[in-house]
Amino acid sequence: MCGIYGTTLHYNEQQVKDKLQRTAFRGPDKMGWKYYNKNNQNVIFGHNRLSIIDLDPRSDQPFTYFNHIHIVFNGEVYNFKSIKKTLIQKGYKFKTTSDTEVLCAAYLEYGQDCIHHFHGMFAFVIYDEKKQLFFGARDRLGKKPFYYYHDGKDFEFSSQISSIQMYMDNLTISEKAIAYYLAWGNIPDPQSIFNEVKKLKAGHKFTFNLDSGQFKTEPYWDIDYKNERPYQGSYEDAKEELKEILKDTVSSRLFADVPVGVFLSGGVDSSLVASIATQTSSTKIKTFSVKFNEKGFDESVYAQQVADHLQTDHNVIECNYEEGMDLIQDFCHYYDEPFSDSSAIPSMLLAKHTKKQVTVALSGDGGDESFIGYHRYKWAKKGKMFYKLPLPIRKIGASVLELAPNYRLKIIAKALRYKNQNEVYLSAMTGVDQSYINTTYNNKDVDELKYLFHNNKNFYERITDFDTKTYLNFDINTKVDRATMAFSLEARAPLLDHRVVDFANSLPTEFKFYKGNMKRILKDVLYQSVPKHIFDRPKAGFTMPFSRWFKEDLKEYVLNELDDKSLKSIPCIDAEKVQFMIKQHMDGSWDRYPLIWKLLVLKQWLNNNGKSYSIK
Repeated sequence: MCGIYGTTLHYNEQQVKDKLQRTAFRGPDKMGWKYYNKNNQNVIFGHNRLSIIDLDPRSDQPFTYFNHIHIVFNGEVYNFKSIKKTLIQKGYKFKTTSDTEVLCAAYLEYGQDCIHHFHGMFAFVIYDEKKQLFFGARDRLGKKPFYYYHDGKDFEFSSQISSIQMYMDNLTISEKAIAYYLAWGNIPDPQSIFNEVKKLKAGHKFTFNLDSGQFKTEPYWDIDYKNERPYQGSYEDAKEELKEILKDTVSSRLFADVPVGVFLSGGVDSSLVASIATQTSSTKIKTFSVKFNEKGFDESVYAQQVADHLQTDHNVIECNYEEGMDLIQDFCHYYDEPFSDSSAIPSMLLAKHTKKQVTVALSGDGGDESFIGYHRYKWAKKGKMFYKLPLPIRKIGASVLELAPNYRLKIIAKALRYKNQNEVYLSAMTGVDQSYINTTYNNKDVDELKYLFHNNKNFYERITDFDTKTYLNFDINTKVDRATMAFSLEARAPLLDHRVVDFANSLPTEFKFYKGNMKRILKDVLYQSVPKHIFDRPKAGFTMPFSRWFKEDLKEYVLNELDDKSLKSIPCIDAEKVQFMIKQHMDGSWDRYPLIWKLLVLKQWLNNNGKSYSIK
C-alpha cells in the first residue's frame, strides 16, 4: 500500500520531492524517485512506501527487474506466491520476497495478459525501457486510485490528484465535474475535478507509447451484467462453495510482515470476515469498532457481542466531537477533490486509532452490493407494485402527496412521476430533489447506465450491478482508500475479491434475497460460527450525527460558511434555493444535512483551489 507517481514532463529534483511529499501520508516508510533517460526521452518515477510485505530496502520502489523493467506499484497481489512458484518453474529468479518483483516477472512472461493472473487490489505502471512503453492497470473493482494527465505528448500519473496538480500551470477546474458532484456526491470516473486530469476506470489497463505519445486504455474485466454465466448448483452447493472462496480471500489477506487487524462494526459483513479470520489465523485477531455517544448512532455494543463470541482482542474507539471537527477542517487535504460521503469522518477516526496497533485492517466492504443488502433494495421491492399502475394515475397520486406537510411524502410524490423503476433508482442515487442545481449538463449521464437500463436480469440484479459499478467504485472505495491512507493504514476487503463478486453475480436472486431475508447466503455462512440472535436487529449505517450537529453544535459554522455571498460564488447552484433549503433544515421541516455537507466540502475545496484556477 503506497502512493505512486510518474511523469515524462521535466521537473527538477526538488519539485519531484514536493510532489511526493504532498501525499507522503500514503507511504511514510520510504520516499524514493528515479530519473531514466533513453533516446533523449526523460522519465521520472516516484514512490511513497508503506512497508507491508518484505520490509527490507531491497523491495523499495521504484523497483527495477532485468535492468529494463521499472515499476511503481500501489496495492497487493494476494496470490503472488503461487504465481511466483509457476514462474520459478519457468526459470525466473527472484532476489526479494515481495509481490512487486513477481509482478515484473509476470509481465515479462505473459505480457499485458499478466493482469488476468493477479488477485488483488492494485494500481501500477511498468516502464518497459526496451519498448519505450508504459503499461499499467487498475484493479477490477477500483480499490486503488489512479489519476493521469495526457496532453497528446506527455504523460503524468499519481495515486492522488494533488501530486499532479503541483507545478502544473495549465489546469482548469471542470464545471461539468462540479455539476456531477452535486448529483452523485463524488466525481464519477473517468472525470476528475480538473478538465485535463482523468481517472483510469476500474478494471481497465492502459499503454502509453513514449515515442509517439499515443495513449490507449481498454477494459480487461467486467461483471456479468448480461447474465451469461448463471450458477447451476443447489443452494447448499453454493453455500459450501462460497464458504471455501471466502476462506481463501480472508486468509490470503491476513498475510503480511506487519500486524493485521479487522474492522468490526457488528454487522453481517464485517462479522463474517472477523469470524473467518479467527478460524484461519494462528494468532489472536485484533478487532476495532467506533463508538458514538449520540443516541441512535452507537452500534459498538453489537460489535462487542460478536468480539466476545469470537474471543478477539477488541478495541472500541470513541468518536470525539473535537477530533471530528479537526478532521472536517482538514478533509480536502486527504480527499483532495470534492467528496461528500459524511461517513468518511468516522472512517478516518477509525483508521487513525486503528493504526496505533496495526498496519493492515480487513473490512467487510462489498457485501451489500454483491449480496443484496442495502435498505433501499427492500424499498425498491415495496415500490414495485406502484409502477404497474399507469403513469397518469400515479401523477394524480403524486399531486395529492405533494400537498402533505411531511417532506418524505413529497419525495415519494416526486418518485411516482418517473416512467419506471429504473428511472426512480437512478434518481434516488443522484438526488431526487435537484431543484437547487443550476446547470446545462446532464449530470446523470454516466457510462455505467448500461448496467441498469437493460432487460438481461431482474430489477434487483440490475440495481446491485449498477451499485457495484457506481456507488461502490465512486464512493465506498474512494472513502476507504483516502480515510485509511490518511493515517498510513492499509485496508483490505475480502468480499471485494473479484472471485466473490463473480460468484455472487452468478447466483439466483433467491439465494441472496428470499422472503425479505437480505444477504441470505452470507448470513447462513456466518451463522455456522456466530449465533443468529446477535444479528436480529435493523441494519444500521456508518454515519455521523450531522443532522443534529448542523442544527445545534455546528449551526453557526454552517451559516457562516454558507452565507449568501459564499453560495453565490459556488458554480452550478441556485443560491436562493439553497438558502431556503438550509432554512428548512434549521427549522426542522426537512432534513437537508446531505446537501449542507456536500456544499461545505465543495466550498472548502474551492477556498483552497478556486483562486488558482479558472472554471471551465
